[in-house]
Formats: sequence, C-alpha cells, structure tokens
Amino acid sequence: MPIGLALTRRVSRLRSTRTGILGLTLFPHRPKSASAAAMRSLTDIHDEYDFLDGDDRYRLLIDLGRELEPMPDALKTDATLVRGCSASVWVYPVPQEGGRLHFLADSNAAITKGIVALVLAAVQDKPASEVAGMDIAAALAPFDLTRQLSSNRTQGVPNMIALVQDTARRIAAG
Repeated sequence: MPIGLALTRRVSRLRSTRTGILGLTLFPHRPKSASAAAMRSLTDIHDEYDFLDGDDRYRLLIDLGRELEPMPDALKTDATLVRGCSASVWVYPVPQEGGRLHFLADSNAAITKGIVALVLAAVQDKPASEVAGMDIAAALAPFDLTRQLSSNRTQGVPNMIALVQDTARRIAAG
C-alpha cells in the first residue's frame, strides 16, 4: 500500500475518533451551540478537505452541515427557499451590529447542507459591504465541488451565492 494512502486511512480512522496520540484533538470542530464558538474558516475547512479522499470528503461535508446553527422551522418558508436546488435549501439573513451579516440555513439533504455550510463559511459574520463585493465562487473554487460532486448537488450553489450577495447589497445600501 502506498505511504500516502496508508497515511490517509490512518488519519481517517483517527478523525473518526476525533483524538490522536496523547488524546489531543486532531480536527477541532465547532460545538453544536453556535453561540459558543464561531464557524470555522473556509481556509481551515479546505486544509482538512484537501487532505482527505473522496469518501472522507463526503463525511466532512456531512459533518459541516451538522455543525450549522439550527434554523427554526418557522423560518423555513417559501420566502427563504433557495430556488434551483435539487434539495430544499433555506437561507435566512440576520443583520448584526456594525453592518455584519449572520445567516441561518438548512437543507433536507445532508451533503447539500454541507455545501451550504461551505458557502456560509465564506461569508458568515462579515460586513455586508464586504460580502456584497466578494467573489464567493472564487473562494469556493479550491474545493472543486463541480468535479467532486454530482451536478445535482451543486446546481443551486450559484443561486445561493446570488441570494447571499443580494441580501448583502441591500443591507450595505442601508
């Protein structure tokens, strides 16, 4: 077995237990309570994602989706539904002090919810004016989602990005 594959499998097994030698956390994940800690940065997520193979990448996306702050069912309405997604995806903006944007989001499909988490990791709690001017697609490009996942799972990403940026533009404009 090639060393790289053996190392990847070893890390995968360690990752599943979340601890390694001496009991240290290998892949720190955000607690379930979003108020307890901020969402992981897109760079941190990519560092882990880049190291993993296909199946473990799926698991990482599913984990990211599980880590999203819960979105109350009352907010899952036609008005918050992202159009063009094969799964149901809801995104609700919550303006914060200082013009920052915080988003609540959910999906009825585990991997899609992980993709939603990636998009939010790029923009979460940033100033609306910054989000409005961001190239979110470029920020997600290192994940190469269109090559890693089926087109059904990624077809709604441009619509979700558009919704996030339209919201940011409205809030930045005052």
